[in-house]
Amino acid sequence: MTIQALGFSMISPHRMIANEPIMKRSIHSTGELLPAVGLGTWQTFDVSEPADEREPLKGVLRALVSKGGTVVDSSPMYGRSEEVVGDLSTELKLNDRLFMATKVWTNGKDSGVRQMNESLTLLGREKIELMQIHNLTDWETHIKTLRAWKEQGKIKYIGLTHYTASAHDRLASILSREDVDFIQINYNIADRNAEKKLLPYALERRVSVVVNQPFESGSLFRQVKGKELPGWATEFDCNSWAQFFLKFILSQPAVTCVIPGTSKPGHMMDNMGAAFGKLPSEKQRQEMIKILS
Repeated sequence: MTIQALGFSMISPHRMIANEPIMKRSIHSTGELLPAVGLGTWQTFDVSEPADEREPLKGVLRALVSKGGTVVDSSPMYGRSEEVVGDLSTELKLNDRLFMATKVWTNGKDSGVRQMNESLTLLGREKIELMQIHNLTDWETHIKTLRAWKEQGKIKYIGLTHYTASAHDRLASILSREDVDFIQINYNIADRNAEKKLLPYALERRVSVVVNQPFESGSLFRQVKGKELPGWATEFDCNSWAQFFLKFILSQPAVTCVIPGTSKPGHMMDNMGAAFGKLPSEKQRQEMIKILS
């Protein structure tokens, strides 16, 4: 199956600065197009009130939207991240332009309802685009509530998440018997366990995939510290190690969106560059893996 057949929108190389449209992928359950690079908020948006802590995060949100990005992912688990995303995006008048994703992370139906209602308030929303069950916590209880909320129009999509390879088989098992719109999982050039079963199965089941941990908690940058980006990376319009790692992920056909986290506007702009231009071929992917071996 070709990239184009999967609903991936490609653009010409070296055009990010020329305002070419961002690369988008289809959400399988609806056909809605989603920008391929978004923003994660774990740790980076968990800040307090002082302006000097929040001001750079405004720049991050501006950078995301300026290049056509919309996806912002958060969770009640991430401290004040939901509150900060809601406050800053509202202040910047960007809130209604975002594809807001958050999670339910508690046990019990009533507790889940209370937590999700609080998330709506913190994010400044009456509706959330994607509500996910964080790390599969009490998922059998919450998925019933999520389906009811989806019918009521309070959420648009339902998802399941985890961040460890040890949960991939469990996620695949759940997908075999439950209909969900999204899964969010860990996957990167150094941790490719998801390729064995879960990513192919998600593609077969037409479940969209959001990828977390794209930089392996920063360890990928430590592995290439002091190394020059290979010259052949320009063949797929790659200008930095961050883009190198993100384009590897985006060249996996099952992936819908990747959500690197950052608190630095410059890093956000760099990350967004991965959603423009060409992606590596399968042969190039194998060469990329060798660099990290």
